[in-house]
Amino acid sequence: MYPPSPRQDFFAVTLNLGERSQGGGGGSKYWRRRRLCWRKWKQLSRLQRNIILFFFAFLAVCGLISYINMANHGRAFTSRSSEEQKIELDIPELNPAVLAAPQKADANQGDFPEILPQKTRNPRRGRLVNLQIKAPQEDLKERSHDDDTKRLEEEHGQASKENKSERTVISWRGAVIEPDQGTEPPSNKIQDPGHRSSTAEIKSQKKPVLINERQKAVIEAFRHAWKGYKKFAWGRDELKPLTHSFNEWFGLGLTIIDALDTMWILDLKEEFEEAKAWVKTELNFGKNVDVNLFESTIRILGGLLSTYHLSGDSLFLEKAKDIGNRLMPAFNTPSRIPYSDVNIGSGVAHPPRWTSDSTVAEVTSIQLEFRELSRLTGDMRFQDHLVCFLPGTLALGAHNGLTADHMELAKALIETCYQMYHQIETGLSPEIVYFNIHPQKGHKDVEVKSSDRHNLLRPETIESLFYLYRFTGDKKYQDWGWEILQNFNKYTRVPAGGYSSIDNVQSPSNPQPRDKMESFFLGETLKYFFLLFSDDMDLINLDQYVFNTEAHPLPIWAPA
Repeated sequence: MYPPSPRQDFFAVTLNLGERSQGGGGGSKYWRRRRLCWRKWKQLSRLQRNIILFFFAFLAVCGLISYINMANHGRAFTSRSSEEQKIELDIPELNPAVLAAPQKADANQGDFPEILPQKTRNPRRGRLVNLQIKAPQEDLKERSHDDDTKRLEEEHGQASKENKSERTVISWRGAVIEPDQGTEPPSNKIQDPGHRSSTAEIKSQKKPVLINERQKAVIEAFRHAWKGYKKFAWGRDELKPLTHSFNEWFGLGLTIIDALDTMWILDLKEEFEEAKAWVKTELNFGKNVDVNLFESTIRILGGLLSTYHLSGDSLFLEKAKDIGNRLMPAFNTPSRIPYSDVNIGSGVAHPPRWTSDSTVAEVTSIQLEFRELSRLTGDMRFQDHLVCFLPGTLALGAHNGLTADHMELAKALIETCYQMYHQIETGLSPEIVYFNIHPQKGHKDVEVKSSDRHNLLRPETIESLFYLYRFTGDKKYQDWGWEILQNFNKYTRVPAGGYSSIDNVQSPSNPQPRDKMESFFLGETLKYFFLLFSDDMDLINLDQYVFNTEAHPLPIWAPA
């Protein structure tokens, strides 16, 4: 009997593993079984043998990948936990009614912090406002007298340098001061990417309007939300405030990009600079990830373009060009109506997974951002794709020449929107309501189904209040907004940092927090609150700026 070949020995061991250790029958029985296994293996077709070998190889590769992923996850978790332990709470919490103990709440909680009087501002237009906010507890010392003195000295030194320079002074709130030069209306010329648009140039030097108490409360709310995001979800898309974790959608730091221009408008210089540093060093669009064209345009592209116009920093324009180019493959369709999704790493675009159609309401609302990118870069590719653009709100239409009945209808509608908050037990609007057109005994004007009673911290009502106040001057719209902000603080604020969507606006004792803070809460809701409470009509002047769908202001250009 000839000994088996090495190939026979390999397959015999593979298919009859452990035979030697079973004992019994002696060596001859062992070799007979091996030859039998080999004959059975040879009887298989080549396809069957290849499938078996591929299956074993696949199992080996999967095992190796699983081991590597588990090891990396363990290291990342350990590193993140260590970093979180080093971060100290810098802003004490308010006493929200519910989120500290979701099962029960006190309706009397949620008091606002005591706010110190406004300090004297630097008389130069556009200098950073020196805000002072006293937190609910004594350990908030960030705006101390020594810091104020140091800042004033630094501003004085900077002002001296500016007086000796012929360069443009780009200041906070989007105001630009041209030394010894007059100002001009917006130009249609293509802008140099390194030089910001002249749209934000002020037409006159007016006395600065001081920040009021309600605006300070909005700033405090923003800082509280930002604290939670920075501590538990830095660089991620969204904060999960209850579990001190994060949620990823595109993996592009949506909350940071969405909040950039809000921080600029609120004069939060320190927070803006740390966000800018992240954009410069960490924001990378070269990822193999599918993004939604609509959401990435209004949040990312719109946020970067708006921040460029307000700050004049070309970093944001360069990032806007990068993401704009990566979104362009979505427009390569026979109908020129873009696909809904595009992989910004590979450039492959496709319809949504659940249908072959694109949503017309989405694709017609992103014209503003791409037209602006074309204007700034001189590249008309961004502009031959979309031709439809829906008109703005009724109030904006009336402000710009439509008949007065548009404004009257706008006032009636915002009254209805406010009642959707005011008539609900928590003072917060549900996602959907049903109206009783005919009076019925035992029924309210507005009724809510159990599946619709959640609140996602949405901005739409606050946005409309802002427009109505700007165009009418009626302070009741500010009062309505203040009432809503207080209820946000009372029922959605999380002590450790951040705000959470809630599932039940009809239960003040247990609104059932959802553990999610949408990026638009910082990018839109708080921004509109701040602008609503401002008495400075030139703070994002609505004759010079238009807000995109995600509340990012872009300049209005004069007709060609």
